Amino acid sequence: MKLTTIILTAIMMHSGLLMATEEPAFTLIKQSEPFELRLYAPRIIAETAVSGNMKKASSSGFKAIANFIFGNNRDPGSGQAESISMTAPVILQSSSVDAFAASNAASDGSEQAWEVSFFMPSQYNLESLPKPNNSAVKVRSLPASYAAVMRFSGFSGAGKVAENTRALQQWIQQQELSILGTAQLARYNPPWTLPFMRRNEIIIEVAAPRLAATENAAP
Repeated sequence: MKLTTIILTAIMMHSGLLMATEEPAFTLIKQSEPFELRLYAPRIIAETAVSGNMKKASSSGFKAIANFIFGNNRDPGSGQAESISMTAPVILQSSSVDAFAASNAASDGSEQAWEVSFFMPSQYNLESLPKPNNSAVKVRSLPASYAAVMRFSGFSGAGKVAENTRALQQWIQQQELSILGTAQLARYNPPWTLPFMRRNEIIIEVAAPRLAATENAAP
C-alpha cells in the first residue's frame, strides 16, 4: 500500500468516515469547565520520536505511526501484516516544559525534540499487538494514571497551546495537585475540520489527588 493511500485512509478513519473511532477509557473524577480531572485506565501506545518545529514534528510523527498501523508491521502469530484500527486522539508531547511556548516564539526554524503517539485499540495486549517493522516506532504499555485536562476548540497552534497550558497549570495549582509530566496536545479531528467543530485537549499527568480533590465540582 502506498504511503499516500495509507495517510488518506488513516485520516478518513480518524474522522469517523469509515468506522467508529475508539478513545482511551477514563473515569471522570472532577469537572469544572473547561477543566477535568481524569483517571485513565491502563492502555498501550505506539510512539515515535521526531524533531523539528511543532508543525513538522506533528506531520512526520503521524505519518510514521499511520504507516505502522496500516500494514508496516508483522503479526506475532502469523508473521503477516495486519491492519490496526485508527484511534483518537493523536498526541504530541515534548520533554521540555516550555516546548509549545518556545515553538511559538521561534522565528528561525529552531528544531525541538517531540514524541508523537496513538493509543492502540483495547482488543490488544503487548503480546497480541502487531510489531512495527520501522524501528523508529515503539510500542509500550502505560499504567493507570491521573491527568488534568483542558478542552478547547478551534485551531491548535503553538501560541494557543502555550496559553491554554498555562491556564491548565494554574487550575492544577488551585486544585492542589502535583504535576508529574509535561503538557501533551491531544487532537481528535482531521485538518480539514472547521475550527469551531474541532476538539483539542491539553493533558498533564498529575499525582493521585487527595480525597478532597476527588469530589465533583458544580458545573
